[in-house]
Amino acid sequence: MTIADSGAAMAAGADRPEQDLVLEVRDVRVRFPMLRDWRGRVVQSAHALNGIDLRIRRGEAFGIVGESGCGKSTLAQVLMGLLPPTDGDVRRLPRGDGRPANIQIVFQDPQSSLDPRLPAWKVIVEPVVVRGRRPAPGQAARQGKAALRARAAELAVQVGLRPETLDRYVHEFSGGQRQRIAIARALSSDPDVIVLDEPTSALDVSVQAQILNLLQDLRRRYGLTYVLISHNVSVVRHLCDRVAVMYLGQIVEQGMASAVLESPRHPYTRELLDAVPRLDRPWVEDAPAAPVELPGNRALPAGCFFRERCPWATQGCERPQSLLCDADALQHLFRCHVAQK
Repeated sequence: MTIADSGAAMAAGADRPEQDLVLEVRDVRVRFPMLRDWRGRVVQSAHALNGIDLRIRRGEAFGIVGESGCGKSTLAQVLMGLLPPTDGDVRRLPRGDGRPANIQIVFQDPQSSLDPRLPAWKVIVEPVVVRGRRPAPGQAARQGKAALRARAAELAVQVGLRPETLDRYVHEFSGGQRQRIAIARALSSDPDVIVLDEPTSALDVSVQAQILNLLQDLRRRYGLTYVLISHNVSVVRHLCDRVAVMYLGQIVEQGMASAVLESPRHPYTRELLDAVPRLDRPWVEDAPAAPVELPGNRALPAGCFFRERCPWATQGCERPQSLLCDADALQHLFRCHVAQK
């Protein structure tokens, strides 16, 4: 069964009604001008995203994985509205009050993403000040510095920080504590969606587990929606309900995390998972070694983007590949005609 790219994401979210969606990405493409002629016309571009379709449901954790340079961080910027797409659009579905979904982000490196000139409590409530957040219905209006300080202390407790430490500056905290400050900062404006851009990659393994458990707890407590950008398959396996695998600005496989990570269909997903050391199985080299360098994105490959690296490339791979699905697994999509066979 073949599904056009523009309709593939519809199939992936077909079991939920429209009102359960919080984000919808339609055929998003991003090109960065790299070379201009003497008239200023663009003659060469870097193709960062090449037709991304996604439907993110309320309350789920959606993972996006892929190697460095595949377009994950560019997609995160597009979702946040920090980078306008060249083509396509991103819809933030309305909340109960009619306003578009509120999206916040937790960056990879809290040291560089948090303002070093402000004490921690001001860092935490900065989005509240910028957005001019009003008190929720039924709450007493709390105004001024004391109200913001109380809000920061409340959020600090929720993320596992002691309120009495909030007068310190960011550099006085450990890496794990700084990431907790970043999470509290994202929570301060009552978001619907939090984009997590490699939130644990700069932390020690033991601290990573603490942060992941904290994120799980906050999601259950507040019904948050997560979009997790990561190259760490183990983190995605632990946190996410659904996952999309990106390669060269395209989604090459998408579905429930258990299906994609345990029974991958696309050759690139298999290669990505085989690169992760596992103690529960011996290393089996069942395919010839393939080049590991990501092709340049200034001139996109003809046909299947993964064809030059794929050990199972065959006739038909020279044609562009649409997202496919099995009749018995409509939510498991893959961009490979060989995998369907």
